[in-house]
Parts: sequence; structure tokens; C-alpha cells
Amino acid sequence: MRRKIYNDLLRWKQEEQGRCALLIDGARRVGKSYIVREFAAGEYRSALIIDFSIARAEVKQLFSDYAGDIDMLFMNLMSIYNVTLYHRESLVVFDEVQECPPARQAIKHLVADGRYDYIETGSLVSIKRNVKNIIIPSEERHITLYPMDFEEFLWAVGNETMMDAIRMNYGRKHPMGPLHRKAMELLRQYMIVGGMPQAVLAFVETKSFERTDRMKRDILALYKADIAKYATGQETHVSGIFDQIPSQLQRHERRFKLSSVSKGGRMRDFQNSFFWLSEAMTVNIAYNTTEPNVGLSMNVERSSLKCYMADTGLLLSMAFDENTIVSEELYRKLLLDKLEVNAGMLLENLVAQMLRAAGHKLYFYSNNSREAASDRMEVDFLISKSAITSRHNISPIEVKSGRRYAITSLNKMMDKYSNYLSTSYVIHTADYAEKDAITYLPVYMVPLL
Repeated sequence: MRRKIYNDLLRWKQEEQGRCALLIDGARRVGKSYIVREFAAGEYRSALIIDFSIARAEVKQLFSDYAGDIDMLFMNLMSIYNVTLYHRESLVVFDEVQECPPARQAIKHLVADGRYDYIETGSLVSIKRNVKNIIIPSEERHITLYPMDFEEFLWAVGNETMMDAIRMNYGRKHPMGPLHRKAMELLRQYMIVGGMPQAVLAFVETKSFERTDRMKRDILALYKADIAKYATGQETHVSGIFDQIPSQLQRHERRFKLSSVSKGGRMRDFQNSFFWLSEAMTVNIAYNTTEPNVGLSMNVERSSLKCYMADTGLLLSMAFDENTIVSEELYRKLLLDKLEVNAGMLLENLVAQMLRAAGHKLYFYSNNSREAASDRMEVDFLISKSAITSRHNISPIEVKSGRRYAITSLNKMMDKYSNYLSTSYVIHTADYAEKDAITYLPVYMVPLL
């Protein structure tokens, strides 16, 4: 399970030389512990890994008893874990650090001491929850681990060359030609399996969609248990939003309608619940921006949002929940694009997932003007250029799943906001093409935007 974050960890190790700790956050079961253990084994002479979710009480107590005596702290830890640590050659890992707040507080002094490198991992919701009565160390650098992206999935299934071909053709603005069909087949596999490492591993080992689906449902059950445990005081709202995501995305206009969760529900009553799900990284939230101009966040209308699942494979298992396990036959039909299903829902969720993993915040544009038909439009996503110029900074993106579709809203936006816009994209399932100042991009090229 090769992960791109490994290179980020390596860069941190080489550049910082112990001057700050690294805190890796992400959704549950996204692979934080795994990648840190791989990094420890590959890059250090030795490592002390403390999993605070299973650590004994006396281990946690050491961080309170010896907060001011680092020598005694590590003498005890090395003895308990039977590990020898070496000056500037060893890594100390606080896995699930939220279960031991004094250990997190100790990071300030441990980093200042300088003898080892330190990595912490945990779920963002529980990390932020367990900070009472401690001083949060400023010596932490945060980094986020997302579900496996398309290229990482290709590596996992043994394909080392497809993404290189995709990247080359994208750079040359050239169709994939004979490779397009194979790329789409692999993309549909990724859409079905998703990017949760345990689900990907189940698929790689068994090639069974049913076994993979069972693993995804285990993860979904864990997320629901987390809502009950951590969403204190707002369990009903959070659970209601989470359960409604597939049906909300099924609608033509995919802005989240609170009336489906609570009759007469208002956004101000649910904002904290959406925020909780976003912090847990189980969803990706897209906000409506009222003007497609530089500084998209400054024009956000927070009462209007879309809520996507952070992993499309999990969304698929949620959407087809009539039976306990989705059948192999259903998945095969979906893989061959022969299932009568709202593919637009899945494709738009996948694009949101890809954009988020590539570092983009999610925004869309919606205007329901009653005064002028030319102003009424809804565009799926807006992204900014990496280098801001005086004009033409925003790229509008429309996602289309079928073979025949209209791009009325995109054309309206191009007419009205021509000075604001950079390249306009239609993300579809066909090959690369350019027509009428619009770039038609196959969905597997989205990570390169």
C-alpha cells in the first residue's frame, strides 16, 4: 500500500531535523497508523510506537509523573516496550494521541529536548475534543491523510504505468485514444472499491466485490458508532445528515435540503452538525459562492451547501443498502456501465473526492434569479488557479455522466463572467477534447487539475 504522504513525511524528516513534531490527522481507517509504521521501519534505526488506544494505564500515567524529567520518562518507556532509542536516529510515535492528552502536551518539551523525532496520529474530531486542561503545543505541524487517490489505487492493483500515460496526455492536451477504455475500466473499479485502504486490500487479495463491500460496511458501522460516541448533544442531527447523503445526492439539484432531516429545519440549527462531519473527515462539504472571482471563500453563502461522502466506495455501499451486502452481479453491471443507476451522483461525488485530495477546497455556484433567465445557473465546482493573476483566475467545472448532455449553465457563466474565468471544464466519461473554448476532460484526469 504505497501512499504519497510517505514523501511528505520524508521531506519533514530531512528539512526539520527534529525542530517540530508532525501530527497526522484524517478519517478513521484511512491508514494513518499503517503509513507511520512503514515510515518508522524504513527511515529510522529504531522506533518507539505507543498506541494509546490499547496502552496500559501506567504507560499513560508516565506522561504526568515525569512531565519535567525526560530522562526518566524514556528510561521507563524503553524498558516497558523493550526498545533502544538512539540520539537523532530514532522515531517516537504517539498513535491515537487523543487518548492521552498529557502526551500531546509533552510534545513542546520533547521537541525542545531534540533527541528524537516525533509523529502523532489521531482523528481530528477526537483530537480537538480531548484538549481540556492541556496546553496545545505550537511545535506541531499538521498534515492530513485522505483516502487513497486514483494513482495510489492503481499502484495497489499492480498498474504502474497508466497514470504516467494519463499525465503525459493531459500535459500534451491530447486524447488517450486506445488507452481510454482501459483507463475508464480502472476508474470504475476505483469508484466501486473506493480509497479506504482496508477495502482496497480486500479487493486486491480476493478480487471479490462482495468481500470488499463487507469491509466497507464495517467502516460505515464504525463511523456511525463514532457519531453516537463523539457527537455529544447533536447525535440526532449528525446521524440524520449522514444517513441522508445518498438520497440528497440523488436529487437533480444536489444542495442539501434540511427538510428531509427535520421538518422546518434551518441551517443555523444544523451548522455545527455539518461542521462535525467535516472535522471527522467522513464528508466533503462544498459551499455556494455568490461570485466566481478570486477569493472564493470571501463570497461564500454558508446557508447553501452540498454534502459529499469523503469516499465514493463508501457512498456506493450506503446507496445500495436494500440488502446487507451488495451482490457481485450488481457490482459487475456497474463496472461494465450496464446498470440503470444515477451515475451522475457517483461521478460528482468522485470528482469532489479527487479535487479535495488534490488540495482544492470545494465551492459551487448557484443563482436562482427570478428576474433574469440569463442569471439562473448552477455550476458544479469552481477552482482557483495556482498562480493568481489580475484576471481569469477561476475555472468552472461541470460534471456530466451521460453520453448526451446540455451545458447551459456553463455557457451562461462563460458569457457573464468572461473576465473572471480561466479554462472551463466539462468532466465526462468520454476522451479528452476541446471545443468552443471548453476543455472536455475524462474523469480520470481530474487529479491533475
